[in-house]
Amino acid sequence: MDKIRNNMILGIDIGGANTKIASSDGRLVELHYIPLWKNTRLPEALLDISARLEPEKAGVVITGELADCFPDKDAGLSYIIDAVNNAFSDAYFMDSSGVFTKEKRRSIAAANWMASALLVGREYKDCIFVDTGSTTTDIIPVTNGVPHAHGTDFERLKNNELVYTGALRTNIAAILDKVMLGGAYCRTSSELFAITADAYMVLGMISEEEYTCDTPDGAGKSLLDAKRRLARVVCADLSEIGEEELVSIAHQAMEKQVKCITDVLREVAKRHDITRVVACGLGEFLVKRAAEELGFDIVLLSEKYGKEISKVFPAYAAARLLDERG
Repeated sequence: MDKIRNNMILGIDIGGANTKIASSDGRLVELHYIPLWKNTRLPEALLDISARLEPEKAGVVITGELADCFPDKDAGLSYIIDAVNNAFSDAYFMDSSGVFTKEKRRSIAAANWMASALLVGREYKDCIFVDTGSTTTDIIPVTNGVPHAHGTDFERLKNNELVYTGALRTNIAAILDKVMLGGAYCRTSSELFAITADAYMVLGMISEEEYTCDTPDGAGKSLLDAKRRLARVVCADLSEIGEEELVSIAHQAMEKQVKCITDVLREVAKRHDITRVVACGLGEFLVKRAAEELGFDIVLLSEKYGKEISKVFPAYAAARLLDERG
C-alpha cells in the first residue's frame, strides 16, 4: 500500500491475538492476526507498518500483556512497549485513566476499552459501551461522558465489565456442556474441536474472510470445514449428523452467548440506571440481540462509522483522541 500522508496520526490496538490499526481520519483500517503466544512476529510487523505508513505519531492501547507466553503482565507490557518504541519514533500509550503517556506504567495494561468509551461518551453521554471482538466482550458504563470501569481485567471480570466470550475464538465446549438434538440432550466433548467462528460460519453471520484466527484443527476456513469441526463437538462426523442438527448446535451456541451478554448488561444497566447500548466489534450482532431482548435502545457503530472501523474501534478511538490532543 502506498503511503497515505506523512502527517498521519495512527492508532494501534495490540491484543493477544490481533493487532489493529486505524488512522484518525478513518481512511486507513487494517486488522493483522498476530498471535503473541506463537513465535510472534509483532516487532517485525510493527516495523513494517511504520516503514510503510510513516505516521507522525502513534497512539497505542494494549491488551496483549495477558498472553501466556509472558511470565506476568509486567513482562508482557515491557515486551510490547519496547516493540512499539523500536518501530515508532513518537508513540504514546493510553492508560486506564484515559491519559496518554510515554512512561512504562502498569495502568497501560488492558486499557483499550478506555479510548473507545471516552470517544463514545462524548457523543452519547449516558450509555453502556459494548465491544464484542474475536475473544472478549467489554461492557463499560458511561455516565455524563465519563467511563466508569475498573482498571484491570481481573477487577473488570469481578465487576461484570468484562466477559470472556467472543465471535471467533471462543471454544464451543466452553459455551455448551450439552446440546439439544432430536428432542434429547447430548453432552459435548470438552476438546477444542470447534470455535465460535465455526458456528457463525454455519449460520452465515461471518464470511470466510472474517474468519481471521487460526482454526482448531489447522484445516481450512470454508463452510464445509466449519461444519466438520462443529460436528466433532458431539463426537460426530458429517456422515452421522445432518445440516439441521449442525445449524441447531450453532444456534444454541449463539443463544448461550447472547444470554451471557444479556445477563451482564442487565446488571450493569440496573447498577447505573442506563438503558442505551452503544456497540461495536465483529460481534456487534450478539450485542444487538442482547439489547433487544432487554428492550434497550441500541446504537451500532458500524452504522455510524462503517463496519471496518467498528471492528478496530479502540485503534480508531486512540488515533482520534491523540490527534485532538495535538
